[in-house]
Amino acid sequence: MTSTSQPFRKLLVANRSEIAIRVFRAATELGLRTVAIYAPEDRFGVHRFKADEAYQVGAGRGPVGAYLDIEGIVALAREREVDAIHPGYGFLAENAAFARACRDSGITFVGPRPELLEQMGDKVQARALAEKSGVPTLPGTEEPIKDRKKAMKAARGIGFPLIIKAAAGGGGRGMRVVHNEADLDRLLDEAQGEAQSAFGDPSVFLEKYIARAKHIEVQILGDRRGNVLHLHERDCSVQRRHQKVVEVAPSFGLDDGVRIELCEAAARLASGIGYDNAGTVEFLLDQDRNEWFFIEMNPRIQVEHTVTEVITGIDLVRSQILVAQGHALHDPNWRCRRKTKSRASATRCSAASRPKTRKTISRPTTASCWLIVRRAASVSGSMAAWAAPARSSRRFTIRCW
Repeated sequence: MTSTSQPFRKLLVANRSEIAIRVFRAATELGLRTVAIYAPEDRFGVHRFKADEAYQVGAGRGPVGAYLDIEGIVALAREREVDAIHPGYGFLAENAAFARACRDSGITFVGPRPELLEQMGDKVQARALAEKSGVPTLPGTEEPIKDRKKAMKAARGIGFPLIIKAAAGGGGRGMRVVHNEADLDRLLDEAQGEAQSAFGDPSVFLEKYIARAKHIEVQILGDRRGNVLHLHERDCSVQRRHQKVVEVAPSFGLDDGVRIELCEAAARLASGIGYDNAGTVEFLLDQDRNEWFFIEMNPRIQVEHTVTEVITGIDLVRSQILVAQGHALHDPNWRCRRKTKSRASATRCSAASRPKTRKTISRPTTASCWLIVRRAASVSGSMAAWAAPARSSRRFTIRCW
């Protein structure tokens, strides 16, 4: 460890299921004691039994509300002498109030600073910061919109087709594509209603819609010393209802010049805002004009982070914890090089099914998912330990609720 690092003894994961288990693994490998929390409905959840300690939270709040109880989670962490909290993804992962509550209680939040969560969590503010860093953005509104008349005026200035997006959230919620002026009112109501339900904020913004686009995201990793590096791109163009279905790395059919531009733009934006943990910068590439644009930044670990881990050999969750401890990215004790190379290709598929009747709504369905890995001839030792065999595949079973 470096002289300025802050070693942890105990780490709590404010999440459940797959991502909680993933963080426990990384923490255990670093010699940390792990703490799980679980809602009463998750009392038999696997993640509860994978941690060294496990405690129930959110009694009476429901299976979702239990993991959103900031006051209760922080109080439990203090009572159990927890040094750090990892939020995982979803739930409180992008909640600046939660990160600030951790900091005020003397607990390290394993993620970016609260100020960064506020900046990049607001999609309109994130667009402004991208423009300030010289990263091109799509034509769109500069402020969140709640008023119908302002939305119509802005839409006429942007031109159709356009897309409505929730200002306070992501994940495909609160998004509607508008092809003509006659549909704007109806789709605006739908988007605002969904945004209010999902994020507690009906604010939306309008943006030019690109019909033939590649959706490319660049993995970023920064430390608390001002160092930032990119870990290459992932192609998530295959989507259903604005939800990513297939993730491929490296992107196929992407010009090498554009690939370099996107990665450098992502690193420049992250460096400009002093980003200090794992995050993802997302872009759209107009395939007709070969022009690319920033769309948003996710200031957290993502579900598909494993694809980047396969092609680079870098454990992103472990890296998050080391950054939170104060380590520099290029610390000689940390295998994170100043420049990384893509050493393999990987594909991750997300599968989900919806129950056809109300009778089956409480029962999980299963779907198969394949992670296809093709290793290059030269693979680092740290990666070879867990990467799939050359030209092979792994099969996973996903439980979809």
